[in-house]
Amino acid sequence: MSVYLYPSFSSFLSATLFLSLFLHLSLSQVEVYSVKVACKVASRFAHTVITSSALNKANSSQEVFFEVDLPKTAFITNFSMSIEGQTYTGEVKEKEKAKKQYQKAVSTGQTAGLVKASGRKMEKFSVSVNIAANSNVTFILTYEELLQRKLGQYEIMTQVKPKQLVQHFEIVADIYEPQGIAFLDAYGTFISNELLPLVEKTVTDKKAHISFCPTMDQQRKCPGCDGTLIDGDFVIKYDVNRAETLGDIQIVNGYFVHFFAPPDLPRVPKNVVFVIDRSGSMSGNKMHQTREAMLTILNDLHEDDYFGIVTFDHHISTWKGSLTKATTGNVSEAKGFVKGIQHSGYTDINGALMKAVDIMMKDKQANKFTERSVSMIILLTDGMPNSGVSSTPQIQENVRDAMGGNMSLFCLGFGNDVDYSFLDVMSRQNQGLARRIYEGSDATVQLQGFYEEVASPLLSEVDLHYPDNLVNSLTTSHYKQLFNGSEIVVAGRLTDNSLDNFLVEVFAKGVRNRQTGTTQHATLILSSERQISLCTSLCTHYDVQYNVTKDRSLTVTLRDSVRFVVILHKVWKQHPYHQDYLGFYTLDSHLLSPSVHGLLGQFYHGVQFEVRDMRPGEEPEKPDATMLVKGQELTVTRGWQRDFSWDVKNGENVPCWFIHSNGNGLIDGNHTDYIMSGLFKTV
Repeated sequence: MSVYLYPSFSSFLSATLFLSLFLHLSLSQVEVYSVKVACKVASRFAHTVITSSALNKANSSQEVFFEVDLPKTAFITNFSMSIEGQTYTGEVKEKEKAKKQYQKAVSTGQTAGLVKASGRKMEKFSVSVNIAANSNVTFILTYEELLQRKLGQYEIMTQVKPKQLVQHFEIVADIYEPQGIAFLDAYGTFISNELLPLVEKTVTDKKAHISFCPTMDQQRKCPGCDGTLIDGDFVIKYDVNRAETLGDIQIVNGYFVHFFAPPDLPRVPKNVVFVIDRSGSMSGNKMHQTREAMLTILNDLHEDDYFGIVTFDHHISTWKGSLTKATTGNVSEAKGFVKGIQHSGYTDINGALMKAVDIMMKDKQANKFTERSVSMIILLTDGMPNSGVSSTPQIQENVRDAMGGNMSLFCLGFGNDVDYSFLDVMSRQNQGLARRIYEGSDATVQLQGFYEEVASPLLSEVDLHYPDNLVNSLTTSHYKQLFNGSEIVVAGRLTDNSLDNFLVEVFAKGVRNRQTGTTQHATLILSSERQISLCTSLCTHYDVQYNVTKDRSLTVTLRDSVRFVVILHKVWKQHPYHQDYLGFYTLDSHLLSPSVHGLLGQFYHGVQFEVRDMRPGEEPEKPDATMLVKGQELTVTRGWQRDFSWDVKNGENVPCWFIHSNGNGLIDGNHTDYIMSGLFKTV
């Protein structure tokens, strides 16, 4: 018996590990009595081993299919089967060789396994085997993946579908991060309140252990029935501590890896042209979802951003002939334009991109943008070019020549019919990336999610330099941009194995001469202007440094490190229910202990959440959605607040999610738990 499989390779590293595990049983006499998923993560590199055992209780041989959905970006390092004490080890082959040997093995009746595309981010590994009567089989699959940081976190998501009750079911993860673990959360989409205590987490400075081991009775949908509750996603999210240096460098066995994600960098203004396909194939739900996503994306623009909109079928249209500053009025006008986009005609991708590049280059040459800004074009299309220039290699060449390295191109391929490889190559040629948007009810959320990844550039033209005489075999060390919540990873081999450290230089364009700002902030509503004096009295009483500025803001410094800014917010006269209040903002939350808690403290190190099912709210500009946070589903409403991180006087308009019912489900406990009768009585 031989088993053939191949590693999966991809140009992008995913932040997520997926595992959908089940045994497809031909008869009910085959029992799965053990399933174990063991994941070990060290310095963002995940090593996962899946072990599953089944017993054929029938009086005749039975066929068992072992199927696992694993990440498209993961690579299999080992697969074996043990039948009645005899172990059979699979051979890991390259893709094309694996296909040929797989077909040959199947034609001769041998047991064989192969990885095939399965879904959005997964590939399915499947293998079948005949096991004799009253015999058992154990499957062991090992795969590995480098986790990539997205939106400020790493994520391990295990999709589990055993399809039946399992005597020994276990998910175990051990994480070791030399930099220290900043936060960690673990939950399951299928986990009820009764199962919640079974998710055990132990987190120390650099290590974390997570386990979920329900008994058969705890797995049951109801007492006495055979249905299982284990059907969904088990999710682990975490991030690491980040010092205000050039990043973390780890040296092991003559190799080094450099993780670069400096904290608390201010965002860089962006210049963006949205290029939207309105051809006939975008009719119906695709166009509706695109319009909905664009309305939200426009809301997320900052006032120092410049933007433009190009729509196309076989004709090219523009909202304006040049990029426009993202003021409230301009954004409102752009929304009206987006709402009126209609579908028709063929697809001229070349013409649309040439128009977008032309607009961007004219504004650049006119010195319309600041030198530190980042320029990008975002293309959304669902089809292949069939108007104008239709040769995809020619389009790629035209776009590369026109952009000339002066901007980045991000391509979103909508649906199954799009020529995704064409978009993928074109994005890479122009310092960007491509993503496939899958048709479904959540396509709007997919579009918004992609935009969030690239919406806040922090640095551009990032070059990481290492000593030429000490390093060789470097991976890519130049990046067009670094986005908020992401991370640059460079690895290489050292020529001197005894070297413990070496000089690293990072050159990049970004905001200069500006002090670091807030990464997390929260607002505490108090009562009136007189509480500025209360705060200064507190500071004096407890020997805490403070400074009151002319604009009535108060800066409080604890132990010469952690700083807070207290700002008086004035509400317009005769407001029906709001009154003047103080906003408390922390500028150095990374210096606070993880044990800091209370109404504000529980948010200083970030709260992990997911927003889905966006829908119309009571007001047209404030949609409702469902937020998954702390194992609960909350109804939330999109709104706007002022962020005073950079401009303590005027603030900056930023989008937010309003949590109903006084924050129930988001804050720990109830809001009344944080109310005290007198400010000085419980200090």
